Amino acid sequence: MATYADLTALAERSELVIRAEIRRQSVVKPERAPGLQPGFARLYIEANTIALIAGSSNVGESLAYLVDVPLNEKGKPPKLKKLEMLLFANSVPGRPGSVQLAGKTAQFAYTPALENRLRPILRELVAADKPPTITGIADALAVRGTLVGESETQVFLRTNEGSPVSMSVIRRPGQSPAWGVSWGEIIDSSARPPNPDTLQWYRLACALPERLPSSANLARDPAARRLAAQDYEFVIGELGPCTRRVTEAT
Repeated sequence: MATYADLTALAERSELVIRAEIRRQSVVKPERAPGLQPGFARLYIEANTIALIAGSSNVGESLAYLVDVPLNEKGKPPKLKKLEMLLFANSVPGRPGSVQLAGKTAQFAYTPALENRLRPILRELVAADKPPTITGIADALAVRGTLVGESETQVFLRTNEGSPVSMSVIRRPGQSPAWGVSWGEIIDSSARPPNPDTLQWYRLACALPERLPSSANLARDPAARRLAAQDYEFVIGELGPCTRRVTEAT
């Protein structure tokens, strides 16, 4: 089953999300299917549009597209006629009625549960205050406090829009470390971690490297450098893995 990260990645790559019913399928000859993997068949699909779940482009009552599907145990492609599919796709310039899937795994058997999982993602992606895409780490600095065990680490992130995003880890004697993310110029000491399976979580968990780059660590004192690296790894552990089952990181 596709994960939150899979669905978000596909939604971001797609101009259209379509619910469609397959009307006809034809096998494309292997010599006309460049890049086809062994054990797969490339199908030319004709389908009826049931609903445009997301997208601003016009979609007609019918559409056509290519999709690679695994062969069954008899070496035959599955029969998809009359099945409902959810497609992540882009329009094809100059070819009305045709779409191109947004990836090799951009066709899913449609279920209401899948659509219900997808709709919150689509809403977040078009929200005016959606979090920017994280492109890397700019700087990180750990500063010890006056009390033993007291410290604060700030990690400043790069984004595609140039808008500021920072993560902070605060340690107090006798307390568990507290961390949060500030999505703006003001570094909020009360910032909270993102909730799992939200766009904020995805931006961080699926973009940040596992380790703090040495070049980003501004501290000169070895102990402070170790603390910054330790606090960064703490945040990565708290975020958890960016699990993907049908997509690859880009």
